[in-house]
Amino acid sequence: MAGVHQPDAGDILLDHMSLTGCSAALHRDRGIEMVYQDLALARQHDVVANLFMGRELSCFGFLARRHMAQQAAEQLGLLGIQIPDLRVPAGFLSGGQQQAIAIARAVLFDPRVLLLDEPTAALAAREVLQILDLIRQEKERGRMVILVSHRLNDVFAVADRILVMKQGRIIHDDAAKATSLEQTVERIVS
Repeated sequence: MAGVHQPDAGDILLDHMSLTGCSAALHRDRGIEMVYQDLALARQHDVVANLFMGRELSCFGFLARRHMAQQAAEQLGLLGIQIPDLRVPAGFLSGGQQQAIAIARAVLFDPRVLLLDEPTAALAAREVLQILDLIRQEKERGRMVILVSHRLNDVFAVADRILVMKQGRIIHDDAAKATSLEQTVERIVS
C-alpha cells in the first residue's frame, strides 16, 4: 500500500483511483505514509533533520532550519511527544522516543492513511502506552491508521477492525468488538 512493493495480483485503490504500479513517491503524494518496523531514521542526525528528511524546507535556496525547528517543536507538542533537545542525534533517544519521532515524521505532512508496521515491537511497557496513545490521537483526528502487529493486546487496544492475513490474503475480517483475542489467535494458528 505504500508503493514500495507491487502486488502480485489485484489492485490498490484510494478514492476509486488505482495506485497499482505507481511509485512510492506517488503513494506518498496521494496521502499514504508508512512507519517501517526498523523506523528508517538517520540516527546520526538530529530530531529536526529526521522529521523533515527528504522534505526539507528552504528559503531563497537555503535550508530554513529555524522554521523547520519551530514546526518540529509544534508538531511534537501537538502529539504530546517530549524530547528535551531537538538537536540531539536520534540514535541517542530511547526506543519509544525514536518510534514517536518516526510516527511524527509520518503525520507531519497530514497524510490520509498512516501505515504502521510493528510500532510497539521491542519497546518497554511505558513506551508501548505512549505509542498506543499516539495511534488513538491520530484516529480521533480522523486519520485512517493501519496497524500491522503480532502483539494482539496492542491491536485490540486501538483497533476498530481486526483482519487476519495468511500468505497475502485476508482470511478473516471482523469488528474488534465482535471478536476476541482468543478467536483471533485461533484464526492465526489454524
